[in-house]
Amino acid sequence: MRDIFDVLEHQVTDNARNAVEMYAKELPEYQRAQSEPRLHDAIMEFAVSIRRRTISLAREGVPLSDEDLSFISSIGQDRGAKGFSESSQQNALTLHTSSMLREISEAPATHDMDGLLRMVTWFSAQAGTARGAYVLGFEKGRSRALSAVARVQACAKMLLTDDPTAPDVVRNLGLPSPGRYAVTVLRFPASRALPDSGTRAALLEPFLLSHRVPMLWRRPEEFVALVPADDTDPAAVDRRVLSLARDFSAAVGLPCAVGTATGAVSALAEAARTAHLVSRAAPVARTPDRACTAADVFVEMGLVQLPELDDWLRGLTRRLAEGPDLVATLDAYYRADMNRLRASAALHVHPRTLDYRLRRVRALTGVDPGSTRGVRLLSAAVTRVRAGAWG
Repeated sequence: MRDIFDVLEHQVTDNARNAVEMYAKELPEYQRAQSEPRLHDAIMEFAVSIRRRTISLAREGVPLSDEDLSFISSIGQDRGAKGFSESSQQNALTLHTSSMLREISEAPATHDMDGLLRMVTWFSAQAGTARGAYVLGFEKGRSRALSAVARVQACAKMLLTDDPTAPDVVRNLGLPSPGRYAVTVLRFPASRALPDSGTRAALLEPFLLSHRVPMLWRRPEEFVALVPADDTDPAAVDRRVLSLARDFSAAVGLPCAVGTATGAVSALAEAARTAHLVSRAAPVARTPDRACTAADVFVEMGLVQLPELDDWLRGLTRRLAEGPDLVATLDAYYRADMNRLRASAALHVHPRTLDYRLRRVRALTGVDPGSTRGVRLLSAAVTRVRAGAWG
């Protein structure tokens, strides 16, 4: 009775053909192989050879050799040079893994439990290594056709989706490869002045030289940079984040809000979601004076998720329009930690003028700006106004 290795060896060609047909069905970029015989043959040849090698090494219980990894990398490089997109290759690798596991589990050799266990154990241990070699080769192949900006944006996208091969790609690009990043989101309010796609790409080029961090435009109004955050001094990271935000905002020539969240390389997707939410609640400024974290705007982040409460606060804030520069006054007052002298100096007014304005706020809203309730309500309202949330 044949063991599982013999069974799989006998099925190699059929399994490879089924896999290639599945790629063409599931991935639009692989459909072109149907009309390009040379490309189809190359894809089929690799599907066959990788299965034969997998079976052989799993039978012997030995890992992929340097020669094997070099071969896998060369295939990835060829795909990159032929113009396959990053997303198509990520999906192809996922399909390959799932099809291989299915072929192993469905092989008609259920009596050979020892062989099945050896096969699954080997594949589970080596799949990540093979994937990494393929991705590195793919990035090298893409470098022939893509600009440095495009490669760095692709790398940033891999980091933000927690792709396990992303750190290798970072190093391959010659960028610092820390264990933690401060994911920093710059949100530019929607306007006709937003840069077009060509301008957005051109804006990134000088920043790759001056800041040397992964970065990308995720949307026309949202720029994301990943600032290394391994430094034991959080203040040093904050300074670097703010420096980048100021430089980029000045280059774009538009005000922006800045949100940041720190995470480990394997958990940047969650950090990116948090930074995005923070940026939506953070105040907009022509020259950013701070990069907000969730701790800075957690109340405002809640308001974004609760439209009814946000509308109520907006109604309260409308009354401030009846007084002289009351929003700017409250902003300066809270930024000065309610210190009258510092706040009046920032506003370039006499302390008595500040006192008058604060009394007007109380008269119009029924809330004392210096009370606990006032700080909670009015500071949140001011931040929402500065964030451009209410037009």
